[in-house]
Amino acid sequence: MAYYDNIPEQETNLDGAELHIGIVMSRFNVEVGEGLLGACTEELAKLGVQASNILLITVPGALEIPLALQKMALSDQFDALIALGAVIRGDTYHFEVVANESAGGVVAVQLDTGIPVANGILTTDTDDQALARMTQKGIDAARAAVEMANLLAKFDELT
Repeated sequence: MAYYDNIPEQETNLDGAELHIGIVMSRFNVEVGEGLLGACTEELAKLGVQASNILLITVPGALEIPLALQKMALSDQFDALIALGAVIRGDTYHFEVVANESAGGVVAVQLDTGIPVANGILTTDTDDQALARMTQKGIDAARAAVEMANLLAKFDELT
C-alpha cells in the first residue's frame, strides 16, 4: 500500500447538467475551428450541458480570444469558459507570438477572474496536424471545462 492511498481525494465530477458554459472560437483557420466546436459541443451535450446554457462568441483570431473570454468571465454568467482555435505555423516568427500570447492571455483570464478556462487552441506545424487533432482537442476542452467548474464549485462549498 502506497502512502498516498490514505489521503482523501476529490472525485472527478463530469456532470454538466447545471452548468453555464461560454465558448470563444477564432474564425481564423475556420475549418479547424468548426471541427473543434463540433466535437466540443457534442461532448458538452454528452456531459449533460443544455444547449440553452451555452453561449458561443466568435472572434477574428487567436489573439482576440483572451479579451472576449475576459468580458465573458467578468459577466458572472458562466461557470466555465472554453477557448477554441488553431494557430498553424507559417514561415515567420508570427506563429510564436500568436501561440504564446494567446496561451498566456487564456491563463491570465482564469487566474485573474477565478473562472476556469479550458484551452482548446491548437498550435501545430501543419494544417494536417490540426485537422488530425481537432476532434480530440474539442472533447478534451469540454471535459476540462466541466470538471474544473465542478471542482471550483466544490471548493466554494467547503469555504
